[in-house]
Amino acid sequence: MRRAWLAAAVFGVAGCAATVPRAPTDLSGRLALRVEAPAHSFSADFDLRGDAERGQLHLTGPLGTTLGEAQWQPGAARLRTGESSQDFVSLDALSQSLFGQPLPLAALVDWLRGRPWPGAASTSRTDGFEQLGWAVDLSRYAGDGVIVATRERDPKLSVRVRLEPRS
Repeated sequence: MRRAWLAAAVFGVAGCAATVPRAPTDLSGRLALRVEAPAHSFSADFDLRGDAERGQLHLTGPLGTTLGEAQWQPGAARLRTGESSQDFVSLDALSQSLFGQPLPLAALVDWLRGRPWPGAASTSRTDGFEQLGWAVDLSRYAGDGVIVATRERDPKLSVRVRLEPRS
C-alpha cells in the first residue's frame, strides 16, 4: 500500500512539473496544408516558440512522432527530421523542403498571432488581411483560434491552423 501511495505522489509531482506555463509568445495547435494541383495535403500538431527573426517550430504526427523540427535565426535555418539535419539560408528555403511548397513561414509566425507580418505591405479586409499574395481569414480567430490563409495563384494552397487555448 505504501508503494502505491509513493508511486501516486511521484506521478502527481511529475504531472505538475509537466504543466509549466508557456511564454506569451509560444503557440501550439494543429496545422493543415492543402495543395490543389497536384492534390496533396499535410497535417501535424505544432509547437512554435519565438518570432519571425529567431524561433523554433516542432511538428508532431498523429501518433505523437516527431515529423520535424525547424530552428532559425538571422541568415540561417536548420531542419531536423529523424536522424538527418539540413541547413538552409532562409525560412522560405526550409519550408520548400519541409512542405514541398514555399510558405512564408516568417510571415506565418505573425499571422498566427492575428496580425500582418511587419516585413511586407498588407491590405485590410473585413475578415482579416491580404499579404504576400495570401488572403488571411481571421473571422474565427478570436472565438475559436482558427486562422485560414489561402493563396489563389498556382498551385493553389491553403493553410488552416487551429490554435490551442493559452493556459
